[in-house]
Amino acid sequence: MIAGPSVEEHHLLPRSQGGKEKVPLHRVCHRKIHAELSEKELARGYTTLDALRAHPDIAAFIQWVARKPPEFTAVTFRAKDHAKAGRKYRD
Repeated sequence: MIAGPSVEEHHLLPRSQGGKEKVPLHRVCHRKIHAELSEKELARGYTTLDALRAHPDIAAFIQWVARKPPEFTAVTFRAKDHAKAGRKYRD
């Protein structure tokens, strides 16, 4: 990962749940995680990078965004808004 403005820190356990450990994530990936999962869901089952990568919607997003340049940014929709509008990931 290239350090810079496209990198944000993600608390593996949400701060609201007492989390302190942070990992660097690309901005669009970080926003996707928070669009898909509530803080309670994150705290209950997604406190590792492997667990996050295993989430079906996040895994699909990672495959899609991996083909983009490192400086890529995008608007992130909440999962229910995205599905309601009939949107799919596409190039």
